[in-house]
Amino acid sequence: MFKIKITPKFGDVDGLKHITNTILADWFETGRNDIFKFFTPDFDLSYEKWKLIMARTSYDFVGQMYLGKDVEIRTFILKIGNSSFTIGHEAHQDGELKVKGEAVCVHFDFIEQKSKPIPDDIRKKLEKHII
Repeated sequence: MFKIKITPKFGDVDGLKHITNTILADWFETGRNDIFKFFTPDFDLSYEKWKLIMARTSYDFVGQMYLGKDVEIRTFILKIGNSSFTIGHEAHQDGELKVKGEAVCVHFDFIEQKSKPIPDDIRKKLEKHII
């Protein structure tokens, strides 16, 4: 499991005085960076080197979050298929789960425009983070 700390900023707050739900897509994407580096260690965003495409994301909001308290983003692997894998995300504030989500990523060749099997060495790295 990977964990990062986010300190919400004023712009993350909506008119109801809680953290806006749209910011979670950004926070969860930041949480995926360590997993992305399994596939592209130098984080090169060129078509020749980038190897992932997002197929689906979902979020369940189970509690409200507020400005002034850090948020812990937890990122882990839920499932590994042949060419895709599912990432789990959680946002915790004050030790409580506030948002949970999933993202399905596909190992993808942008030159050939098709999915590719996940290489064994990367699969082993992903397996270390299955929950």
